[in-house]
This record gives sequence, C-alpha cells and structure tokens, in this order.
Amino acid sequence: MTIPSTFKDRLKLPAIAAPMFLVSGPDLVVETCQAGVIGTFPALNQRTSEGYSEWLAEIQSRLDLTPDAAPYGVNLIVHKSNTRLDADLQVSKDHKVPLIITSLGAVKEVVDEIHSYGGVVYHDVTNMRHARKAAAAGVDGLIAVCAGAGGHAGRLNPFAMIAEIREFYTGTIILSGAISSGEQIAAARLMGADLGYLGTRFVATAESMAVQKYKTMILECDASDIEYTPNISGVHASFLRPSLIAAGLDPDNLAPHGELEMNEEAKIWKTLWSAGHGTGTVHDIPTTAELCKRLIDEYRAAMTKAAIDRFAA
Repeated sequence: MTIPSTFKDRLKLPAIAAPMFLVSGPDLVVETCQAGVIGTFPALNQRTSEGYSEWLAEIQSRLDLTPDAAPYGVNLIVHKSNTRLDADLQVSKDHKVPLIITSLGAVKEVVDEIHSYGGVVYHDVTNMRHARKAAAAGVDGLIAVCAGAGGHAGRLNPFAMIAEIREFYTGTIILSGAISSGEQIAAARLMGADLGYLGTRFVATAESMAVQKYKTMILECDASDIEYTPNISGVHASFLRPSLIAAGLDPDNLAPHGELEMNEEAKIWKTLWSAGHGTGTVHDIPTTAELCKRLIDEYRAAMTKAAIDRFAA
C-alpha cells in the first residue's frame, strides 16, 4: 500500500473528508486538517476564481498556525461544461495546493500541470474503464467511488473494485462508499485500500455549510431512503428521497435529464440533497474535531482487534 510520505507523516487517520458541493468550506477543511485528517472542498463552492483564491489564502493562513496539520485538497471538475477549469487550475498552481482531486475527466495535461509544482493528483473513478484511463493519465491515486457512495457514485462492489484496480495499479487507492466509522476505515485498509473517503458523515457536522434541515434529514434517513438516478443532473448520483419529494418530485417517476451541465449544478444541488448508504449510521451532529477524534479512536481499536484476532495468527 502507498501513501505519499509528505502526507503520511502528517496524518493521524488514513482518511479524507470528501469535497462536497455546497457543503465543504474553509471551516470544515481547517478543522479536519487540524485534527489530522485530510480536509477538502470543491473549487466551485466559491462562486468565482477570485473567491476561490481567497479561500485558499484563508485556509493556508489558518493551517500555518498548526504546523503538524494534515494537508488539504481541492476538487477540480475536469468537464467541458466547467468554464472555470483553466482559471481555477492556475489559481491552484499559484497557491501550490497540496492535493487536487479531479472528477469527470482524466486529462494528462491537467495532471502534468499539477505535478509541475509538486502537487498530488487523485481522481474519482466509478468503473474500471475510467480507472485505467486515469492510471494512463499519470494520476497519483484512484478514488474508487463504489456502490452506496453519495454524490456521483458507481455501481461496483468495493471488494471487486479494489481487487481489480490492484491488479494493474500500484499508486494510492482511496475507497468511497458508505464509510462512516473508524472500523469501516480499518476495513478499507484491510481489503487493500490506502485511505478511506468519507462524505455523508461530514455533512452532519457543526462546521458543514449544509443547512440544518439537510443535516437533520441525514439523521432521520437510512439506506432505503437513497435514490440512485441519472435523472437529476445527467450523471448517476445518490440523493435523499425526502429532499426530492419536498421539492415536488416523484422519485419513482423522474423525467430523463440531458447531459451534465455544470452551470446548472448549483441550482440542482441546493435543494436536492445528496447522501450515501451510510446515512443510516449517522445519529448526531458533532463538531468536526469531535468526529475526527471518534474516528481515530475507533480506527485504532479496530486495527488492534484485527491484530490479535486468533484467525490472524
């Protein structure tokens, strides 16, 4: 297994708080990193490239006060409809963002630009074709977005996907999909992933930018309340059924949607809320620091238990 040494030495937990559209902001990122977990946010959570640059400056200045904080990362959407990509990529280079998470397009030229200043690139993949394409583009890590993940999720079983990726890829593998506890991060490690990727669990935190009704809905729902459909944004994604109903939609009779259009995303995701199958195990809204400490304690206990398991002898 492999994690860049510049990251590994600063982590207290092998995990990433996923970049969540309209949810992740400076407070969530900084609190996560200060707790020893990689914190991330989408560049598009700021309405302009200038605002994105301001957020990066704020995050770095706050993290400078904690020299041993975990690194932070930014999600860049590499899709033809994202008209801000070039500008946001230049801002990322100017600020030397440690980790860039690319989505919806693995482009070697983009990867090379990030590598030019020493940045690390992880890429979201939902199937093996995308995984091989991203590996060929030279990314440093593959985020296996498996069945049950929130946001733009895939359909593959995590056991199958991690094992297949490991057959041809030696870089970092990150597992995404219904991970809400330290025990599940430990399980991800034991099955061959390097890092766990948590989204839904971090929506329901004090520092999350999600509105209170969204956080409360996550506490009230379970896996049966997740609707996996391409008919909201044009790409298969997981949504909370109650949020679709509250918006006047019938989850069982959604009209087909055209191609993904990033200019429409903010309007869609503002009231139609995403979550993964792990929502059924989320029961509180702690501070990010409290959550990270809990995850670290759970992870360490789980790995200790695994080490003394009589079947492991």
